[in-house]
Amino acid sequence: MIGESTSVGADRPAPVDKKGLAKAFAASLTGTALEWYDFAVYSAAAALIFPQIFFPDSDPLTGTLLAFSTYAVGYVARPIGGFVFGRLGDVIGRKQLLVITLLLIGVTTFAIGLLPGYDRIGVAAPIILVMLRFAQGVAVGGEWGGAVLLSSEYGNPRQRGFWSSAAQIGPPAGNLMANGVLAILTVSMTEAQFESWGWRLAFLLSALLVGFGLWIRLKLEDTPVFKALQESGDRAEAPIREVFTTQTRPLIAAILSRIAPDVIYALFTVFAITYGTRKLGFDRGEVLTAILIGSAFQLGLIPLAGAISDRINRRLVYAVAAVGGVAWSAIFFVVIGGGSFPLLIVGVVVGLGFHSFMYGPQAAFVTEQFTVALRSTGSSLAYTIAGVFGGAMAPLIFTYLLSETDSWVPIAVYVLIVGAVTLVGLALGRNPDPTEDEHYALLAIENARHARESEA
Repeated sequence: MIGESTSVGADRPAPVDKKGLAKAFAASLTGTALEWYDFAVYSAAAALIFPQIFFPDSDPLTGTLLAFSTYAVGYVARPIGGFVFGRLGDVIGRKQLLVITLLLIGVTTFAIGLLPGYDRIGVAAPIILVMLRFAQGVAVGGEWGGAVLLSSEYGNPRQRGFWSSAAQIGPPAGNLMANGVLAILTVSMTEAQFESWGWRLAFLLSALLVGFGLWIRLKLEDTPVFKALQESGDRAEAPIREVFTTQTRPLIAAILSRIAPDVIYALFTVFAITYGTRKLGFDRGEVLTAILIGSAFQLGLIPLAGAISDRINRRLVYAVAAVGGVAWSAIFFVVIGGGSFPLLIVGVVVGLGFHSFMYGPQAAFVTEQFTVALRSTGSSLAYTIAGVFGGAMAPLIFTYLLSETDSWVPIAVYVLIVGAVTLVGLALGRNPDPTEDEHYALLAIENARHARESEA
């Protein structure tokens, strides 16, 4: 039942189920934390381990490119998840969608931890790895949109930036856990042990996160907004077709707005490992520690950025952070060029700080581009399509540019270009309209009142 709330307007309150909101916030956070735990473990393994385990016949650079290619498969598969699961979120609800995606993410990650290497089953090993990575990407493609809506549709729509940031806290939380586990494993065993079997433990531990996430999600009801949408008969009949035919500009705006944050995040959490260890001679543990510290700061910065975007124009906060992130990406290479570990930490922390002020408002910005009835489909499609052009390609492009030029300057130019693309997306987008959610929230209260009267 929807309870009391804070006031959002001069004459009517925003109904908020406080207990449901707490559960939704936790469910949203744990699901995306698992998603990004899996992706962070995979990205680190792709940079450090997979070239030797699954592509041993290749030279080091080629092996790294092949390993990053399997990393990219997860992003390429995401639009399929966006089409399938995003649509389901608008048809069967946010909760059911998230239970399915969580299970699929967990099972595939656990299976990667058990997968024999090239020395055991030959070429079948990288083929199965790609298949598991593809399935993982499909699940992730549907996870994000549902997770964002779960927390934001329970919360005050005029505080959407803050409440939807629950899903955005997942990446640094997952990254923190993943790099923490990897750091513990690397210092508690020899390099030979880690490369032989230790890395598998990081994948197998995902089972604990899956169990906890399922426990929370199965106890949660669907959002009041979706239930009111369902009872009013306003649900879309063909969500995918309607998004492409009636929401073209919102879709383009949401896609373009996401590309720079993905690329910048890949720079500071994925490519930094390769560049730091192979180009500058940092110890693997040093780079992982820097990423760990940067991710810890993001746990607070992302919800802070989301809350600030509720008070200041959301697109302005996002755009300023995008400009800062682009500029710092170039400065970063200069700062760490001397091989100083403290400066490496500063470089990663500041870079992820700029990312936080894009990523915090991002969930709210993307979801509020679409009408309520098409929100899950539109958000999922935007998230997954942008991932292909942003996060999927970035590590490959970074590695290729470095191998061809032996310079960080082309990498900085690439980041500059994607930053400009994101600014175009922000310019095309619209500002939030909380009254859309308030209409369905108030309708949910009315429906609940009628149900109680009927029972009496």
